[in-house]
Amino acid sequence: MDQIADGFKGERAIVVPYSIRNFQSENELTKNLFVTHIGYYPNAKYHFRKRSKGALENILIYCENGKGSITFENELYSLTKDQAFIIPAHKAHSYEAEFSKPWSIYWIHFKGTTAVSYAAVSGKILNLGDTRANDRLNLFEEIYQNLEMGFYPDNLEYSSICLQHFLASIKYTDQFLKIKTSDSEVLDIIPMSIIYMKNNLNKKITLQEIAEHVGYSSSYFGSLFLEKTSCTPMDYYNQLKIQKSCSLLQFSTMKIKEIAYFLGYYDPFHFSKSFRLVMEISPREYRLRYKTQA
Repeated sequence: MDQIADGFKGERAIVVPYSIRNFQSENELTKNLFVTHIGYYPNAKYHFRKRSKGALENILIYCENGKGSITFENELYSLTKDQAFIIPAHKAHSYEAEFSKPWSIYWIHFKGTTAVSYAAVSGKILNLGDTRANDRLNLFEEIYQNLEMGFYPDNLEYSSICLQHFLASIKYTDQFLKIKTSDSEVLDIIPMSIIYMKNNLNKKITLQEIAEHVGYSSSYFGSLFLEKTSCTPMDYYNQLKIQKSCSLLQFSTMKIKEIAYFLGYYDPFHFSKSFRLVMEISPREYRLRYKTQA
């Protein structure tokens, strides 16, 4: 049951394709804990979700600002700034933003063989307004931005490890507060090339153009990229286009043919064919299934 606004300004969301989830459930580094959906809804007025049979995944909701409520096991919980709540999989629930001061929420759907280990902190209000609250949100961004860069194994594995750290920071709060870490950023040729691809999704860039951007020959860059990602650069570029199209289908009012031409496809048929190869459903089916939901 959905009663939600037609989008929230500034919203972000990623839905991991089912084929990728199969990889996650079998990979040694991701099968224990992995993301299936992730997003952020700012000032989510009229946001409402009800699942009488629960969700297939565990759901974490972190309230950044505003207020909302969660109904779980016949109890009503009020969620406000710097509080979180984990809803276990397959448990009936509903949640909604307060009308007068709607919440802004970070949310993650997650699965895995060790997901049940977080049962001790599920089904209750979690107060996260401590000295490392920003560090937790940085972990969320690590997860989101790596998945946003595409679904190659390194990104999926790193995101799963970050998710474990993120959830551990909630379950083991005392231990998390004892250590203050500093981050260092390493930018190599693969992220550089992916950022270039992401900045040119509305064009038809070539392998040579990508290789020249990072200072390599097409053949050498192609070999390096394939070795690192298990995917050719142009296949990866197409995956990023599909990922962008998912966001447009979910959050914009653009027609499917407009999205196709915006992302540089020859025609809507070519776009739909490429979309189905990656997501296993048509663009129209995706829009109907995932239009603004958490």
